[in-house]
Amino acid sequence: MAVFHQEDDHELPRRLVGKVGSWLPGGLGMVSILVVLLILLYASVAYVPAGNVGVLTLWGRVTGEVLPEGTHLVNPFKGNNTMSIRTQELKETASVPSDEGLVMTLDTSLLFRLNPERAADVYQKIGPAYIDVVVEPNMRSAIRSVTAAHSASALYTGGREEVAQKIYEELVRQLSARGVEVQSVLLRDIQLPQMLKTSIEAKQQAEQDSLRMAFVLQKEKQEADRKRIEAQGVRDFQQTVSQGISQQLLEWKGIEATQKLADSNNAKIVIIGNTKNGLPLIMEPR
Repeated sequence: MAVFHQEDDHELPRRLVGKVGSWLPGGLGMVSILVVLLILLYASVAYVPAGNVGVLTLWGRVTGEVLPEGTHLVNPFKGNNTMSIRTQELKETASVPSDEGLVMTLDTSLLFRLNPERAADVYQKIGPAYIDVVVEPNMRSAIRSVTAAHSASALYTGGREEVAQKIYEELVRQLSARGVEVQSVLLRDIQLPQMLKTSIEAKQQAEQDSLRMAFVLQKEKQEADRKRIEAQGVRDFQQTVSQGISQQLLEWKGIEATQKLADSNNAKIVIIGNTKNGLPLIMEPR
């Protein structure tokens, strides 16, 4: 029965170094061995920059190993392919239809990043250009499918957040299975046809004018209520005062006034004996 032993990653370099040393003379052989060792050592160092991961390949085959950021010692025959896992922004300007068939221009930003745990799978099945191959086409498709279900006026007024949320959910469904994490979708700007934009703005202006007129009417109604209450108060006061004034009181006040006039040093003519109420008639001298 034959028994096979699997060599580790460093066994093959050691055997090659041993063969090279056996072929050359003593001093030259040692120098050659040192040079080969230095080359192998340099080739064994894999450096992964910050914000990246390293996908290892051996003889063109993806091993499935993913290196975190930093410096690592690996098999010198393995290739290190770095892929960014930082948040990236993809901007898209697209002309999309609404549910009325109107064409509008949408400026959209997608924030996403590569899932570190799926980096080897993405590198193997999609490749380093996964943004152009997967992310961008799916983003365009999601924008068109979502905006086609909404009216242009809704997008221009209060439906932006709902549209952005729908696009986000659609992209999460499509890209998560591909190893891409969708973080957010931002609608930067929406440009409508000029005719529709003018119509929407006119409608909004009419609504504002209606609200302003309702406010003016409410204010005038409050002012009318205030005046009516004030007039009622004056009328109540006059009624109260008139009820307290009698003919006897007026005659008594006339007598008091006559007494004060009699005591005054001012020149005047006072006629007593008015036949109607007995109060004096006061005549200023000329």
